[in-house]
Parts: sequence; structure tokens; C-alpha cells
Amino acid sequence: MLPLLHVGIGGPNWLDWSVHLDAIILVVVLAGAYTYAVRELRARSSDAGRVKRHQVVTFSLGLLALFLAAGTPIHNLGEEYLLSAHMVQHLLFTLVAPPLLIAGMPSWLWGWLLRRPIVLPAARLLTRPVMAFSIFNAMLLLTHLPPVVELALRVGAFHFTVHALLVLAALLMWWPILSPLPDLPRLSYPLQMAYLFLQSLLPAVMASFITFADGVVYPFYAHAPRLWGISPVADQQIAGGLMKLLGSLILWSFMTVAFFQWYAREEAEGRGPRWSEVEAELAELGLEQQ
Repeated sequence: MLPLLHVGIGGPNWLDWSVHLDAIILVVVLAGAYTYAVRELRARSSDAGRVKRHQVVTFSLGLLALFLAAGTPIHNLGEEYLLSAHMVQHLLFTLVAPPLLIAGMPSWLWGWLLRRPIVLPAARLLTRPVMAFSIFNAMLLLTHLPPVVELALRVGAFHFTVHALLVLAALLMWWPILSPLPDLPRLSYPLQMAYLFLQSLLPAVMASFITFADGVVYPFYAHAPRLWGISPVADQQIAGGLMKLLGSLILWSFMTVAFFQWYAREEAEGRGPRWSEVEAELAELGLEQQ
């Protein structure tokens, strides 16, 4: 029913803020569920640890990223005018919101959601690195095919479904990097770097195809109203550049973090733990000294 609530109020000017009830409802429901979990469900769970302030902030930023992509003029720009804005939407849906949402949920809450008789075996299968990588990149390729893009831009319900599937596939893709659960473990730091490097390749190839195509790849944007004097071909080149440069910047940033975490771990193993690190580990477990 949510796609049916996707309505706009305002004139044709892209600066007119549209009320996207599907985005508002989704964000409110997720925020309400998170609040209920950390306040009520945590009290009923014997193994629930503390919910840290940075986790709440991180999850909130993930919701903000979803809302920016689906509930602000970025959505209007991408749906009616510019492929480059559409690409910004996809970057928010795949490379910004999902890692924030994963990192913002405490491990005990992920465990409560996933450690169930039917869910856990499926999660083990879907979050395997090769499977998660394949699902995400297949979805990425599928959702950038011209017929799929054309249908999504003309049929609101299908557009909503495409975005939802992109977010879900992206959650799977990020899981081997950010998993908080030993049952569904992260990759080792060297494998994280290799995984992220490979992940940066396919979007770069797709971006190159979009950027250097002889003509307009997506007919919808060839006939869309022009803004700021940007031609359809220039808009397409900007979109390809955003996909390649911003996407690579995000992925390589995580690769850099993984490298320094690996280095720090190797150094710590060589010299033994410091008391400050022991205290941090105790705090992580909720056992810090009073």
C-alpha cells in the first residue's frame, strides 16, 4: 500500500517540497521500531548490552540518508528531471544508508532479529560474501538497464519496489564488512579490503559505459524538462562520474579503515594489550568498573 501513498503537493517547480508519504511512513516506522527495541525489548532480553549514544546517532543518520533520497527534492529531481540526481538517490540507498543502519543497531538486537529457526539458515546463506556480492551486483546491474529504468520512472509502485530491493541487497553486500554477530561473521581485514576492491570495479565499469556512451542511454531523460541548461548528455556524464567517483571514494574509505584496523590489531598482538584497551573491551561488554 505504501507506493499508493506516494503523492506530491505543489507545482512543477522542483524546489516545491513534495510530501512523499511513503518515505515519511517508512522512516517513522523504522524509528519507532528502533526506539521500542532499545527501550522496551532490551529490558526483556537477558543478554542485551548497553545501547551506546553513537549507535543511536549512526542509526538516525541512516534514516536521514533514506529520507534525503526518498522524501526531499532529490527525489523529484531524479524522478522528473536529471539522471544525475537519480544516481545520487541510488548512492544514498546503497552506499550511505545501509552501512549506517547496520552499524547503528546493537548486536543483541540483530541477534534477536536473525537468530531464529527459519531466519538464521537463510541469513547464513545470503550473507556469505560471494552470495551477498553476487546478489547486490546483479541487482545493481538490473536496476540500471534502460528498460527497467524507464519502467521505474513511469510506474510509481515499481519504482518504490526497485528502491526497496536496492536497499535490501545493499544491506547484504555490507554485512561481511560490518557484521556484529559471530554467527554471521565479518571477513578478516585483508579479505575485507579485497572484497571492497572488487566491489568498486563493477560500478566503475557501468559508470564508464554511462559516461562515455555516444548518445543518451535512458530515453526518459532525453525528453525530460531541462534544468540549469544541462543537456541530457552532460547530465548523463555527470551521473556516470558520480557513480564512479563518489562510489569509489566511499568504498576506498572503508578499505582504508580496514587497513588501519588490521595494522592496529597486528601491532597490539605483538606488544600485548594495554590497560586502556582492556577497559574499552570491558565497557563494550557493559562490565566497566564503577
